[in-house]
Amino acid sequence: MALFASLSERLNHIFSKLTKRGRLTELEIKTAMREVRVALLEADVNVQVAKQFCSEVSEKAVGQEILKSLNPAQQVIKIVNEELIALMGSQNQKLNVSPKPPTVIMMCGLQGAGKTTLCGKLAILLKKNGKKPLLAACDVYRPAAINQLKVVGKNAGAEVFEKGTQNPVKTAAEAVAYARSMGYDTVIVDTAGRLEIDEPLMKELEEIKKAVDVAEILLTVDSMMGQVAVNVAKTFNERLEITGIILTKLDGDTRGGACLSIKAVTGKPIKFIGVGEKLTDLEPFYPDRMASRILGMGDVLTLIEKAQEAVTEEQAKVMQKKMLENTFTLEDFLTQFESMKKMGGAQALISMMPGNVGKKVRPEDIDEKKMERTKAIILSMTKRERVDPSIINSSRKKRIASGSGTSVQEINQLLKQFEQTKQLMKQLKGGKRRFPFA
Repeated sequence: MALFASLSERLNHIFSKLTKRGRLTELEIKTAMREVRVALLEADVNVQVAKQFCSEVSEKAVGQEILKSLNPAQQVIKIVNEELIALMGSQNQKLNVSPKPPTVIMMCGLQGAGKTTLCGKLAILLKKNGKKPLLAACDVYRPAAINQLKVVGKNAGAEVFEKGTQNPVKTAAEAVAYARSMGYDTVIVDTAGRLEIDEPLMKELEEIKKAVDVAEILLTVDSMMGQVAVNVAKTFNERLEITGIILTKLDGDTRGGACLSIKAVTGKPIKFIGVGEKLTDLEPFYPDRMASRILGMGDVLTLIEKAQEAVTEEQAKVMQKKMLENTFTLEDFLTQFESMKKMGGAQALISMMPGNVGKKVRPEDIDEKKMERTKAIILSMTKRERVDPSIINSSRKKRIASGSGTSVQEINQLLKQFEQTKQLMKQLKGGKRRFPFA
C-alpha cells in the first residue's frame, strides 16, 4: 500500500471537487479547508498542527489574486503543497559532521522502533558516501542486543566495538578512542531502549552525551504509533536536545500523523525514513518529495535515484540498444526483474509515479509472487533457451515446469508475454523514443 494512502485519497477527493468548479468563492475555499482539517485529524495529525495548517492555507488562499486567477483550484493546491513542505521541515537536513573526527552519532529510542537495525542501515548509507563507520554496542540490558548488533554489523560490512556488559558510558568513550586510533571517521552508538520512557534510561543517555563529543542525537521513532510517537519525541527532545529524527516503518504507515506532526511539535527535523526491512531500506527525508506523494503527484526524483542505484548508465545503454535492435532475450528479462527488486519492487515504484498511475493500479493488480514464479521459470531454463525461446518445445516446457514448481500453462503465458514485448520493441525500432533511465 502506498505511503499515507488514506490521507492522499481524501485530499485528492476534496481537491477534485474544487477543480470541477472553475471559479472559487471564499466560502468554497474555507469549506474545503474544513474538510482538509477533518482528513488531517483522521490521519492522526496533532490537533493544534492541523488547526494551524488549515488556518495558514485559508489565509493565503482567499487573497484576491488567487480568487481572480484563471485556475484558482490549482493555486489552492499549490499553496497546500507549499504549506505541507514547510510543515515537514522545508528541506532535507543532512547529518552534522564534527570538525575533528570521529563524528559521534548517538542512536536512541524506545524498544521495538528498530533502533539496532537502523545502526546497520545508517552504516550502509554512510559507506555509500565514502565514510568509514564503527558501531558501538552500548545496549547492555536487552538480552542478545550485542549479538544482534554484531549480526547487523556483519551484514552491513561494519565493525562492531563491544565490551560486554560493562558500563555503557565507559564503552562509548572507549569506542570513540578506538575509532580515533584506527582511522574510523564515524561512530554510531547503539544505546539501550525501554518499553517506556523512564528516569534511568534518560540519565544514562545524558551521561553518554557528556562523556563523548556527540555531533548527532538521532531519535528512532515508530511512525505507526501516530501521536504517541510525537509525544515520545517531545519528551526525548526536552531531556536530550535531539538533533534529528528517524521515522521507521513508514512503509506500513498509511495515515501519516507522526510524519506531519513531529517537526511542528518538537522543532527538530526528520532526517531519515525507514521504508522496509532490508538494510538498504533507509532514505534521506525530503519534505518536498513527501508532500508530492501525499498530494498524488508522485516522487520522480526518488524514483530516478533508485533507478540509478539499481542500473548503471552503461547497463541502461546496453539494454536500450538491445531493445531497439530487437535482440532482447529472456536473460535480459531476468535482469529487469532483478533491477526492479533492487528498487523496492513494483508496488513501491508505482507509488512514486506521478498522476493517476498509482491510483489506477490496485495492490491486487500487482502479484509480486507471480513475478517470483516468472523468475523461477527463467532460472530453470538453460542459457540457450533463455537466448532463443523458440527452441522450447513440449518436453522442454515439462522439464522447466518441474524445475520451477510451476505449470506448462504459466510457461506459455510467459513466452507469450515475452513475444509481445519483443513485438513492441520492434515497432519502436528506428524511432527516437528514449527508454526510462537510459
